Amino acid sequence: MEDIKDGSALHLQVKDAIIQLINNGEYMPNSQLPTEADFCEKFGVSRTTVRTALQQLTMDGFIFRKRGSGTFVSGNKVRQTLTTTVDHFSKQITMQGKKPLIKVINLEVLPADEFLSEQLKIKEGEPVNLLERIRFVNDEPIQFETAYLPWYKTPALKRKGCEKSLYNQLESQFGLKISKTVESLELMSADDESTEKLKINKGDPCFLLETLAYLSDGSIIEFSRTIYRGDLTHFVIERNY
Repeated sequence: MEDIKDGSALHLQVKDAIIQLINNGEYMPNSQLPTEADFCEKFGVSRTTVRTALQQLTMDGFIFRKRGSGTFVSGNKVRQTLTTTVDHFSKQITMQGKKPLIKVINLEVLPADEFLSEQLKIKEGEPVNLLERIRFVNDEPIQFETAYLPWYKTPALKRKGCEKSLYNQLESQFGLKISKTVESLELMSADDESTEKLKINKGDPCFLLETLAYLSDGSIIEFSRTIYRGDLTHFVIERNY
């Protein structure tokens, strides 16, 4: 069985092998994949095994189906799983065979205005850490994030640590462990700021994700707004019942 290793279910082995072929460039973005019968012959497995693997690849955003035309490799969109808190950005991107990079472009302290006071449940005028970051995939900017954190809980927040995982940095530097997040996602058109930061045109479609992060005592430790490029982002949402 070509490119298949022992140790996991056959459909997962087939799925991983196809992902490897996509990442290696054998199956290029927007190109048509071989038929199910071709994959059966290539990997020496049943049609049911291939079909299950292709269904999972479709759900994960690697491929898409066109009715009457066949199955195609998705474009160079980056999959972001919204339902996991274990795999941070860099790990998710690395697992897709791409190169992640997080750049901190601003870290400063400012007084909370009325809006931030309401979001963070602090007094107006209290100091707040403003953290601005851009996330890159293969040197292409795909996310622009603006995060606000109460300064009294995060004094002298280390810039370098924020170039990896902010939540890991909060835990290692201050002993603050995120208990849950509440997020809202909506469509938006690129404004002047996101146009500049993400190197796109004004009015281009984007996703806006607003997040409130809570500690175990119920207090809010972060409010953030993240703008995702619509042309390079694919979201995966998984529900378990």
